[in-house]
Amino acid sequence: MVQGHGKPDSAIRLALIGCGQIGRFHAQRIVADSRARIVAFCDPLPANAARLQAEFAPDAVVVTTLEELLSRGGIDAAVICTPTHQHFEHVRQCRAAGWHVLCEKPLADTRPRILQLIDEARAGGPHLAVAYQRRGWPVYRTLRREVASGRHGPVRSVTAHVSERWQQTIAGTWRNDPAFNPGGYLGDAGSHKIDMVFFVTGLVPREVFAHSDKRGMNVEIVTTLSARLEHDVALSMSFIGDAQHFREDFQVHCADADLLYRDGQIWIARNNQLERLSGLEPESNPNVLFVDLLRGETPNFAPADVALPVWDLTQATLASARAGQLVRL
Repeated sequence: MVQGHGKPDSAIRLALIGCGQIGRFHAQRIVADSRARIVAFCDPLPANAARLQAEFAPDAVVVTTLEELLSRGGIDAAVICTPTHQHFEHVRQCRAAGWHVLCEKPLADTRPRILQLIDEARAGGPHLAVAYQRRGWPVYRTLRREVASGRHGPVRSVTAHVSERWQQTIAGTWRNDPAFNPGGYLGDAGSHKIDMVFFVTGLVPREVFAHSDKRGMNVEIVTTLSARLEHDVALSMSFIGDAQHFREDFQVHCADADLLYRDGQIWIARNNQLERLSGLEPESNPNVLFVDLLRGETPNFAPADVALPVWDLTQATLASARAGQLVRL
């Protein structure tokens, strides 16, 4: 696929910072949108950047440092796909250069840094969005719509499960290093599901009790939690990172109906009767939503603020698992 062919001169000019596996996913989505084009790839390993350049944007430049990238003109926004511990500085430097930023999750590697980025984004300047993938999924956008409508009554409890063949893929990578991937599977892939709890319900966590197991690795592979959200809403979640197949379920139990996401479909249950829910919201993804934002077509789909409750519940879960006791937020 060749980037640039048929792209209008008004297309938003993007720099992709971090050209590994996640960077490639972003590149695929960017080139599918005629409203944006990649003009630069940045990665400390030039072969990574050159590989994406050859596949997606032959006319883009390749640089190995952020400093070199920042010295160039002709860039409107950056997509940051670097390891977590680099996000804070990369976000700040890009926004200081006047670039809008779409940053992979988590937004930063400490709570004070997340709070600082939130404060700086609220103060104005270029847009800052977090690339929480599931905010574009039709099923979760539909669940959010149904809960917000109030027609099913207040939320009483939420249950969620995600399992994946994840442990088998991380040996020798930064994902098996707690310095770069705190929380393991929970902090990496699981953060998207935690974000959905808040995206769908809008409820804030109050307390959590959890158990984790590293399964012989350096980071957490399996984590289960039982939590309480505001208004005494019960939350139960399981993150299984050593499974053999991907599966994801999410259930919202309201006073008058259950809203169930199972096997890629949404079901609604009342009085022991189960039926498919039709009229799903349209599909999108963080890259499309980011371009929508920059064009002034939609509000920010995932402003910096949304990173904080995900961080807080993740860290409280890990603290509870380590101490073997309830943690209040």
